[in-house]
Amino acid sequence: MARALLRSGLVSETPRVDEERLFSQLMELAEVREPEQPGWTRRTFSEPYRRSRQLVRELMEEAGLGVQVDVAGNLLGRLPGAQAGLPQIAIGSHTDTVAGGGRFDGMAGVLGAIELVRVLRAAGQGLRHPLLVVDFLGEEPNRFGLSCLGSRAVSGALEPHLGLRDGAGETLGEALSAFGARPRELGSALWEPDRLLGYLELHIEQGRRLEEAGVPLGVVTAICGVERAEVRLTGRADHAGTTPMGRRRDALAGAAELVLGLERLAAEAPGGVPGVGTVGRLEVLPGASNVVPGWSRLWAELRSPEPSWLERAAAGLEAEARRVGAERELEVELEWISREAPVRCHEGLRRLLRDAISELGQSQLELESWAGHDAALVARLCPAAMLFVPSRGGRSHCPEEWTEPAQVALGVEALLAAVLALDRAGEV
Repeated sequence: MARALLRSGLVSETPRVDEERLFSQLMELAEVREPEQPGWTRRTFSEPYRRSRQLVRELMEEAGLGVQVDVAGNLLGRLPGAQAGLPQIAIGSHTDTVAGGGRFDGMAGVLGAIELVRVLRAAGQGLRHPLLVVDFLGEEPNRFGLSCLGSRAVSGALEPHLGLRDGAGETLGEALSAFGARPRELGSALWEPDRLLGYLELHIEQGRRLEEAGVPLGVVTAICGVERAEVRLTGRADHAGTTPMGRRRDALAGAAELVLGLERLAAEAPGGVPGVGTVGRLEVLPGASNVVPGWSRLWAELRSPEPSWLERAAAGLEAEARRVGAERELEVELEWISREAPVRCHEGLRRLLRDAISELGQSQLELESWAGHDAALVARLCPAAMLFVPSRGGRSHCPEEWTEPAQVALGVEALLAAVLALDRAGEV
């Protein structure tokens, strides 16, 4: 990487990513976790998440960044630019995890961005534009069923969701306040589009396409749309021994039928357009083996890079819920918690990433992201693009999630090359 950047004239000295330091800090961060949970769990609003962000803050400060936490809870590190009045370049990701999660999803992007700053400073290489390194609050879905809290806040899309309640009745706004954020002041968290040159996010692929192709780096073309619904089915609780099968109003059986109906909808892929559907969470009451379930609730998710598939699948889910309710004599309530459209990554930034990877002498693959990312929200404000590094076996959101140290380091080198090129060009 250093030789390639020197040849291109982007730097005056030889910057080097410290692979060992970067990987050591990834492993250190992973150990700040919820001990009662499997894997490397660090869920939004948990105490380990709070402690982990203090560690990230210290790493930002050690790298020479000016650090603050905004009113939405985003952790922001700023490196001033040499030329006054220029818009900033933003890079980063998130450091929360799902339950039973891994050590790289999000974290590679945040700690990789901090390492990028270290490399620049060690090389005596300043940027014309200010650089913003961001650890977005709560990218993963939380107990309120909503993802990308921090990036929603900076793009003006969080406030409508502050009244969401968890199972204990607490609102999202109350949880944010308890975590130290100030949800009543979200207006001051908004990013101004005219002060942003672009946003770049390094991330693990969370799939197996790069690994199967034997390609070290991927340039993301689009981020899939994600739609999430909460479905509540109310039947009647009865004695499991004395209530004949034909007279039951079993809310769990209705939920099970709806789960299979969603699976069928997604598998049919109307018109050959790809999409996926998942129910990853289910509740049932009263929850006794000898009682016919009288109430159930499930959370359904649809994903696709194609708006037409999402529209048809959402309509199909609603129709399936109505059918199940009518046939099983259940009351059915379906509420869409969030509906995020697919996002195309900015072509100018994609071209810049492709050129940077070529300058490094590395092969690359263009691919869609089937995971949601903060970049999709930031894209509402400014040009945004993503860079992927491989995930071993395509595993993610599990303890076995793994990316080799050299692969993470190469991703940071490509990100650095892109940041330097964007800084020099001043436009996309």
